[in-house]
Amino acid sequence: MTYRCIAQLQEKADNTALLCRLLGVSRSGFYAACSRRGEPARVCPTSTHLRAAFTASGRCYGSRRLRAVLHAQGLRVGRYRIRTLMRINGLRPVWRRKFIHTTDSRHGLPIADNVLNRHFTPATANAAWVSDITYIRTRSGWLYLAAVLDLYSRKIVGWAMAPNMPAELVCSALQMAITQRQPPAGLIVHSDRGSQYASEAHRALLSRHGLTGSMSRKGNCWDTHSKMVPNVQPGLTRAGIGQSAFALTCRPGCGVPRALPGRSPVT
Repeated sequence: MTYRCIAQLQEKADNTALLCRLLGVSRSGFYAACSRRGEPARVCPTSTHLRAAFTASGRCYGSRRLRAVLHAQGLRVGRYRIRTLMRINGLRPVWRRKFIHTTDSRHGLPIADNVLNRHFTPATANAAWVSDITYIRTRSGWLYLAAVLDLYSRKIVGWAMAPNMPAELVCSALQMAITQRQPPAGLIVHSDRGSQYASEAHRALLSRHGLTGSMSRKGNCWDTHSKMVPNVQPGLTRAGIGQSAFALTCRPGCGVPRALPGRSPVT
C-alpha cells in the first residue's frame, strides 16, 4: 500500500527520494516493488500437483492421503506444508460420514452360538470367516455393502452391494466367497446378530455347504466391525466410491472392482 501511494504521488512530484523518506521506505525497495508488479504471478508446482490429486480423489482426500499420493509421484512434501497449501488453495474435503444402524437384533429368529469366541488368528486359510454390512453415502443415496473376510489372510473373499439390506445381500456375499474359495465343511462364518444373518435363507446357505454359523453376543458388534473396517472402509467407501454417482448401478470397472475381488453382484 505504501509503494502504491508513492507511485501515485510520483505523478505530482518528481522527488522520489523525498517521498520515500517521508513514508519511511527505501528507494531500492520502492523500485524493486515496481519491477515485481510487471512480473507474472509465480506458479507453485506443488500446488498444481496437489490440486490435481485432490480433484482425482473426488475432493475427499485429506492431508495424510494427499501426502502419500504426492510421495508416490516423487514429490517429497511434508504433511503440514500440504495443509498450508490446501488452506491457501481452498481445498476442503467434502466427505461427511453419518452413522446408520445396520444391525437389527430385535427379532425372533434363531441365534447361533459364538463358536469363534474371539479367536481371530486361525492357523490356516478358510478356517474362519467374518461377515458384516457397512454403508456408503453417495449422490444417488445410501449404498449397502456386505463383505466376507478370511481371518487368516485378511482378504475380502466375497462381497455384494444393494440400495437396501435384504437377506439376499449377505447371501450373495457369502455365495461369492464359497464359489471363489471352495471351503471345507466346518468352516466358521462369524457375524453379528442382525436379522439378515439370522434369516432362513442365510442359515440354509450355511447348512447346504456344511458351514458353521457363529454370532457375537448382543451388543458386541465390534467383533466383526473391527475386523472388517480396516480392510474395507478407508480405501473403498471414502476414496473409492464415496462420492460416485453410479452407486445404485454398480457397473464393473467403475471403482469397486478395483478394490474388491470378483464381479459386482447387485441384489
